[in-house]
Amino acid sequence: MKEPVIRIAIVDDHQIVIDGILSILEKNPQFSVIASTTSPLQILELMQQATTDVLITDIIMPGMSGRELAGEVKRLFPAVKILALSMSGDAETVNQLIDEAEISGYLLKNTGKEELTEAINKVAAGGIYFSEAVLDELSNHIKIKSSNQQAHITAREIEIIRLIEKEFSTKQISETLFISERTVETHRKNILRKTNTNNALGIIKYAYKQRLI
Repeated sequence: MKEPVIRIAIVDDHQIVIDGILSILEKNPQFSVIASTTSPLQILELMQQATTDVLITDIIMPGMSGRELAGEVKRLFPAVKILALSMSGDAETVNQLIDEAEISGYLLKNTGKEELTEAINKVAAGGIYFSEAVLDELSNHIKIKSSNQQAHITAREIEIIRLIEKEFSTKQISETLFISERTVETHRKNILRKTNTNNALGIIKYAYKQRLI
C-alpha cells in the first residue's frame, strides 16, 4: 500500500536554508512542499490556502519569532506538527517551544539529509523527534537546574550575582535593588557559602558554569 504524501510548509528568513531543504525534500516522492517563504506572516497566509501536515520553522526571524509563529500555528491549525530548525539548541528556548507551542521536534541546522527525513516522518506520524545535541542540552539544563535548587540559590541572590558580574559595588547593588548595604553584604556571604567560593571571581565562575548569567 502506497504511503500518503506528507505535505510540508517551510519558513526561514534565509532563502539559502530553504533552498537546501527543498533540494533534499523535492527528490523524495513521499514529501510535497506546499509552501515556502522567508516571511513568518506569509507562511500563515499560505497555510490557509493549502492543507499542511508538517511545518518546518526557523526560531530567530524578524517580524515574528519561531516561538510566536509556532503558537499561532497551534491556535489556527492545531493538527499541524511543528518541527523547529535552529542554529542553537538552547534548552530554555526548546522548553518554551515545548510548553507554549507543543512542538513535535527540534533539529539543528547542521543536520543531515537522513536525519531530516527521519524527523519529518516521525512527527508526521504523531511522534516526536529531537536531535541528540538538543537532548544533551536539555539533559544538562535539568542537571544544572537541579544543582541550583539543591544549593537553594534564591531569585534575589541571582539578581545580586548578575550585578556582581557587572562589577557593581555593594553601594551600587544597594541602590539598584533598593535594599540596604547591610542586606547586600548578608546576601554576598550567603552566596559565597552556597556556591562554596571565596571571592567575587569564584562567584562569577560558578554563575557561568550554572548558567545563571
